[in-house]
Amino acid sequence: MPSLSCHNLLDLVAAADDAAPSPASLRLPRVMSAASPASPTSPSTPAPARRVVVSHRLPLRAAADAASPFGFSFTVDSDAVAYQLRSGLPPGAPVLHIGTLPPPATEAASDELCNYLLANFSCLPVYLPADLHRRFYHGFCKHYLWPLLHYLLPLTPSSLGGLPFDRALYHSFLSANRAFADRLTEVLSPDDDLVWIHDYHLLALPTFLRKRFPRAKVGFFLHSPFPSSEIFRTIPVREDLLRALLNADLVGFHTFDYARHFLSACSRLLGLDYQSKRGYIGIEYYGRTVTVKILPVGIDMGQLRSVVSAPETGDLVRRLTESYKGRRLMVGVDDVDLFKGIGLKFLAMEQLLVEHPELRGRAVLVQIANPARSEGRDIQEVQGEARAISARVNARFGTPGYTPIVLIDRGVSVHEKAAYYAAAECCVVSAVRDGLNRIPYIYTVCRQESTGLDDAAKRSVIVLSEFVGCSPSLSGAIRVNPWSVESMAEAMNAALRMPEPEQRLRHEKHYKYVSTHDVAYWAKSFDQDLQRACKDHFSRRHWGIGFGMSFKVVALGPNFRRLSVDHIVPSYRKSDNRLILLDYDGTVMPEGSIDKAPSNEVISVLNRLCEDPKNRVFIVSGRGKDELGRWFAPCEKLGIAAEHGYFTRWSRDSAWETCGLAVDFDWKKTAEPVMRLYKEATDGSTIEDKESALVWHHDEADPDFGSCQAKELLDHLENVLANEPVVVKRGQHIVEVNPQVSACHLPSFL
Repeated sequence: MPSLSCHNLLDLVAAADDAAPSPASLRLPRVMSAASPASPTSPSTPAPARRVVVSHRLPLRAAADAASPFGFSFTVDSDAVAYQLRSGLPPGAPVLHIGTLPPPATEAASDELCNYLLANFSCLPVYLPADLHRRFYHGFCKHYLWPLLHYLLPLTPSSLGGLPFDRALYHSFLSANRAFADRLTEVLSPDDDLVWIHDYHLLALPTFLRKRFPRAKVGFFLHSPFPSSEIFRTIPVREDLLRALLNADLVGFHTFDYARHFLSACSRLLGLDYQSKRGYIGIEYYGRTVTVKILPVGIDMGQLRSVVSAPETGDLVRRLTESYKGRRLMVGVDDVDLFKGIGLKFLAMEQLLVEHPELRGRAVLVQIANPARSEGRDIQEVQGEARAISARVNARFGTPGYTPIVLIDRGVSVHEKAAYYAAAECCVVSAVRDGLNRIPYIYTVCRQESTGLDDAAKRSVIVLSEFVGCSPSLSGAIRVNPWSVESMAEAMNAALRMPEPEQRLRHEKHYKYVSTHDVAYWAKSFDQDLQRACKDHFSRRHWGIGFGMSFKVVALGPNFRRLSVDHIVPSYRKSDNRLILLDYDGTVMPEGSIDKAPSNEVISVLNRLCEDPKNRVFIVSGRGKDELGRWFAPCEKLGIAAEHGYFTRWSRDSAWETCGLAVDFDWKKTAEPVMRLYKEATDGSTIEDKESALVWHHDEADPDFGSCQAKELLDHLENVLANEPVVVKRGQHIVEVNPQVSACHLPSFL
């Protein structure tokens, strides 16, 4: 089916069937990384569709190398999720990575480097000018969007992490996303490729991509939290970002909480509802169904096992075990940022030693501080706070040969980290807000599979912040509020005193989950759902409407045909008896209009239609007859069907007719008090008392609460009116009670 793009759906060309298909896009050859060659396929078997993985950074590492023609040598970054997900994609499926160069090599941009990375790593770099990248990444992303997604409103000085919204920085964000779209446009085959976009840096990319390729197969996974709608609504460009996500076919989140906040924001800001069907959550958006997926990212079991089983790791584990012999070792591994709660963890350690003197000289917390991912005074303050608290605690409780808090803020190899994980009997995660945090997953596998431990040590305890994305999946962890230092200290004490059999049971439960829900499982599940979400693309017609970040695609069924003026006018002129039925709210008058009365222009158009003796024109509405009669008094020959046809009038001077059935309205005495109860309990709701019906409106109430109350009211009314000759039904923002009227009693034209 053709894919067209226009700015007004009403301007669709009648002869859409004759539209030429969009020109074929330039496409680079399908190439595979040397690190993961494609499996040979039979000539009779169609090649799997290419996966285009788009992330802010390419999954590469760069090291200065004077011998290299580019000044840097490149290797695969096996720790990058964008690379690890390959293990879950179909065997033999080509994978192309698109992103910016790793930091040391950003100045090495050239066409030769592009060709080299494409041929050797299946990576296609996006070149951003240094100033644009700084404003995009360190300005808008890291110091506005990222703090806000983690619930930090920009009410504080920028030194504490949150910048106020800056329109210029937002334009830099859009420019960077547009550059990614430009690179994708060069290589994308929209009818074949599956595009997988990662994280908040590229929130606007689905809109730019959808504008160029209305039928593109686009998935988006948000690795950070999605905040509650109260927080998200503070973003001045909130609708733009929501519409961008809705321009994807599949939107993924780590937890149900994040997905629920996204759905709530769509409801409150865009008026969109969602449905759950056969285990899938879908949002209907201009004829498209946007699927919402909930599944946390797992770890790369193969890579981690290779690190844990390495002789170097085993030697380090035995060395650490001997070094901390007689101690109760706890470990924490965190990036240096505002939300990891390192200072709170150290305060909890201090509180633990204050309340439990018997642990002094025995309990040790080793904290590994990973290098910061951004720059600024907020990072320096976090580092300074951690050093100050650890120094104070060590000065207060330390003794010769005993240091309560060991802060490691240097570079630590993967083997050394794995050794600390394996040697520690407890892992402490105190982040005040984190998208997922895979540290507990890694810790569990290291404890289970380390070659430096005997079988008796195959147990573990995790003290886990309840504000971390992995918390719901680790039901055996001791969940804690990290803001409560006392609760944290008590949780750490409970972990150290937990009986070994209970530790083993909790550990086995965690290991079973982590080992089966790894990154390959996550990638395979997302990939399959993306294919399912896009399966109807070729059976629908797609038209683009809107400008800028308001752009969206309207998807219509294959049998859709626009009513052509060239076809309508001759048929209209040939006919001798025409019935014209016009719905009022939403058709004759816009839905968002405050003044619902018809304008002089509407009255004039209706009168012109009515002047033709071959026309019979009716306004059909659920509104009351008195209101409609007053509004359309200037239209002498206009017919009106009020209250959904219960009352009809063929012209202004004719009498109102009912459906011809004598109806007892005593049921109103029962229904009205029930509706009044819900009206008083639901702020913003109203009751409309029609002659033939009672209607409870909740369009101005809180969307979630109003919808919940409407469901309850529907059940309540159906129960109390079970023996009455009425029908209780729920519509858009209403619950309505009407008398039962058979079709034979309706007006003849209905």
